[in-house]
Amino acid sequence: MIDVPSIDALARRLAEAVPPGFTQAREDLAANFRDVLAQGLRRLDLVTREEFDVQRQVLSRTRERVEQYEKRITELESRLSSKN
Repeated sequence: MIDVPSIDALARRLAEAVPPGFTQAREDLAANFRDVLAQGLRRLDLVTREEFDVQRQVLSRTRERVEQYEKRITELESRLSSKN
């Protein structure tokens, strides 16, 4: 999921850039910035760190199996060529 504290911090920083005389506008802008940022990030179709780590582990195991199969194929080809 989207990192809400980071979005809140960014929205707060954007709102703080509003001149000090606009206190009510600052609060409204912070809420609007937060909503716009969250909506924009959702549209990016991002994955969570947990989902990324799971897929990385799956890829790592798959890579290990491919290497094992490549080694086995090389051994079998070597045996086959030595018999011929």
